[in-house]
Amino acid sequence: MQYSSIAERFSAYARIDTQSDPNSPSQPSTEKQKDLSRVLVKELLDLGLSDAELDEHGYVYATLPSNVDHEVPVICWCAHVDTSPDCTGAGVKPLIHPNYQGQDIVLPDDPTQVIRPSEHPYLLERIGDDLITASGTTLLGADDKAGVAAIMHAVEHLVNNPSLKHGKIRILFTPDEEIGRGVDKVNIEKLAADYGYTLDAGERGCYEEETFSADGAKVHFYGISAHPGYAKDKLVNALKVAGDFMGRLPRTEWSPETTSNRQGFVHPVSMGGVAEHAWVSFIVRDFNTAELAAHEARLTALAEAVTADWPGARFEVEVSEQYRNMKDMVSLTPAISRNALQAIEEAGIKPQLTSARGGTDGSRLSFMGLPCPNIFTGEMAFHGKHEYVFAQDMEKSAEVLVNLARIWTENPK
Repeated sequence: MQYSSIAERFSAYARIDTQSDPNSPSQPSTEKQKDLSRVLVKELLDLGLSDAELDEHGYVYATLPSNVDHEVPVICWCAHVDTSPDCTGAGVKPLIHPNYQGQDIVLPDDPTQVIRPSEHPYLLERIGDDLITASGTTLLGADDKAGVAAIMHAVEHLVNNPSLKHGKIRILFTPDEEIGRGVDKVNIEKLAADYGYTLDAGERGCYEEETFSADGAKVHFYGISAHPGYAKDKLVNALKVAGDFMGRLPRTEWSPETTSNRQGFVHPVSMGGVAEHAWVSFIVRDFNTAELAAHEARLTALAEAVTADWPGARFEVEVSEQYRNMKDMVSLTPAISRNALQAIEEAGIKPQLTSARGGTDGSRLSFMGLPCPNIFTGEMAFHGKHEYVFAQDMEKSAEVLVNLARIWTENPK
């Protein structure tokens, strides 16, 4: 399909419901993610990327062959097609607000949803640009269809302008990033790239070579079950023990709502159980990987103190690794960030080196042998009904990719 602008391309992608499902054991977690992936494969094939394909797990692979006669590292451009389970992605109506002038935006399908510069100050940095929002009842899907659109826009530009030099570029579109399973089934040998870049960051100029390191922790509480009619001096209710534990979590520190910048946190995300066995699941985050163990030890000490007050109760703490700070791998090859920062500057943008208080597909890809920092797309206020993106930010993101492709041919080491 031919698009007249990147805004039109993005809007077409945004209308396709690709929400992932954390409760589904399948890969991809929802078949509807493939609806967009099939569109992307067709568009890539139409552009001449003859090996474009969609595999059974929902991954799109494609190759833009090199047009230079010397050896250049193979670079991967990566974005994810799924949208967050936090807010519905069904029936998205992208709305373009041309020449935005800093006003509040009342979303028409639910006028109680108002995007205000007082709450989203980045809006005031893009006066005169073309703002894209949803209509008020869904998220927009800029996370990460803005990244998908930027990659496709850059590929089309390179195909249509063969004089622009580039090495071999591998395209990877992933499912299930929003539920932490974005690279579970990726075939890294088949991908066969040396370095990569995810397109999944926010403000114009943002470049992230560092993310949190992340673990999951599940604290189990075991009580003693008894018939409630005859429970005196017998029953130890694990649900009450878990409730006591939750009540002792700090309220002014150590949590997402009380930390910022480079501070880590421990965050309860779900809980459940019955009188005999209750559990609380946490995510544990810190930029310093060694600090994860300290956070987990603090959780353990708190659980120990709680169960000491409930005779007969006991606990277990189960920890699982999720991802690690990609800087540990990206920093081993200085050219990765050096070339990216040059590409951003050549687009007339001052780079903003930021640390992601979260993770991307690149976090895990970096430890699978593909160092993979993160480049801006303009996606903002993601995972909710106030999500927005400016068309010009996506255009600049695509321009950075085109610059980056050439720079790697000039500075391959």
